Amino acid sequence: MNDKYITVTQLTRYIKYKIDNDVNLGEVFLKGEISNFKAHSRGHFYFTLKDDNSRINAIMFASATRNIKFVPQDGMKVMVTGKISVFESTGQYQIYVNEMLEDGIGNLYIAYEQLKKKLELEGLFDPSIKKKIPKIPKRIGVVTAPTGAAIKDIISTIKRRWPLTEVYLFPALVQGEDAKEDIVRQIKKAEEFDLDTLIVGRGGGSIEDLWAFNEEIVARAIYECSIPVISAVGHEVDFTIADFVADLRAPTPTGAAEMAVPQISDVVNYLNQLDIRLNKVINNMVTNYRDRLTSIMNRNIMKNPMVIYQAKEMLFDSLIERLKYSTINLVNIKSKKLVELKSSYILKSPYKLLDNKANKYLNLVSKLETLSPLLTLQRGYTMTKKDGKVISSSKKIKKGDTIEVSFTDGSIDAQVL
Repeated sequence: MNDKYITVTQLTRYIKYKIDNDVNLGEVFLKGEISNFKAHSRGHFYFTLKDDNSRINAIMFASATRNIKFVPQDGMKVMVTGKISVFESTGQYQIYVNEMLEDGIGNLYIAYEQLKKKLELEGLFDPSIKKKIPKIPKRIGVVTAPTGAAIKDIISTIKRRWPLTEVYLFPALVQGEDAKEDIVRQIKKAEEFDLDTLIVGRGGGSIEDLWAFNEEIVARAIYECSIPVISAVGHEVDFTIADFVADLRAPTPTGAAEMAVPQISDVVNYLNQLDIRLNKVINNMVTNYRDRLTSIMNRNIMKNPMVIYQAKEMLFDSLIERLKYSTINLVNIKSKKLVELKSSYILKSPYKLLDNKANKYLNLVSKLETLSPLLTLQRGYTMTKKDGKVISSSKKIKKGDTIEVSFTDGSIDAQVL
């Protein structure tokens, strides 16, 4: 009875045998996204290949990895060739990859993320440098394809919402190899016009269709543009590098037109509100000024204005009286002083003052003559000098010195013996 039971190993080997000998699984072509990528030190690649619903483990031996021209990364989409087999230890089937190629869409996504990170680090996405979009623009430029739904939607929306705005079209290629240069050229051309806002975009499409708006030169042209830029690329779910660099991102071209101009009915309502507020303010001002005027008119000064002149007249009379009193007082003081001067003995007997001064002068002269050294010389004394200085002690001269001896009638030089 036990003969009909087999082991797990036997079952796994059987399944492996079946898969290894299935011609449809001997060479399989798969495409998917890489995840859980690991490069072994020996050169082998281990990763998972997945799509939206399923995944399969994959291994690529070093003998095959040497031929790859790129570095696999998580998130990269690739196309692989290999065979399906079973790894007996786990019982899992997996693909043994012999060849790996890049899938274009996956590579575009990686390039998108790399450029996004680069420009973000440079500060091109900084919200603080975004220019404000004018609320009521006079002229709007549009860089997009001259045909198609995008330009029609933008023009019709602007004309419906705010017909006073002029729309300038700068036709450009919006997909293909030459699109990026054409978009940049039209952005620079738009700067030659006196525009208030510039819309740059196109309708929806695949990532390849929208790729021109993920190019670095387009991003830098938008960043360097002196006009406020609204990006309008694809549908609401589509995000391009241009969206991050622009001053404002619109989900669709129609949304860009709605953001660029006001709704005329909203402006009319706003003006009506301003009219109501203005009338209210004016009425309040009139009421306040009327109340102030009434208050002024009810003041006593307005009812009896002569009170002002009466008070001033009284003050004037007071000042005149003070002036009269000050004048009379000053005259009396000066008159009294004049009388005192007239009665002074100097004016009555001026010669007496001169005699006193003369006597004082003669007294001073007499004192000076008494102290004069000339009188001393006349009494027979001499004055001795050495080097022009008076000698008052014999200790100040020595033998051989030349001295000057002064008499009352002259002087002689002598030598000390």
